[in-house]
Amino acid sequence: VQLQASGGGLVEAGGSLRLSCAASGSIFSINAMSWYRQAPGKTRDLVATIASDGSAAYADSVKGRFTISSDNAKNTVYLQTQSLKPEDTAVYYCYVDLLTTFGDRYVGWGQGTQVTVSS
Repeated sequence: VQLQASGGGLVEAGGSLRLSCAASGSIFSINAMSWYRQAPGKTRDLVATIASDGSAAYADSVKGRFTISSDNAKNTVYLQTQSLKPEDTAVYYCYVDLLTTFGDRYVGWGQGTQVTVSS
């Protein structure tokens, strides 16, 4: 299973970015996909998660500004960010919990994409 994240970049405060993460390989079904972020010198924290039934949960710091969604046919998760703040600056990682075609559970991380918000 491979995870490919994209969509990060440099944006001014108040701007928006759309992050994508596509999972590929021997995937039978996806249980949940999530986005985490890690700022320099800080822990990697959960930003948002979406389950296979479409239910989503968000960190308090991003509620009302970020939206997580998924395209099950493409095994892809998106994070639409808006009203970005300098404190949103971090490397954003996708995380997947899925069942492989071999019947095994797989959990893993994408490679990370940098989001930098200038003030």
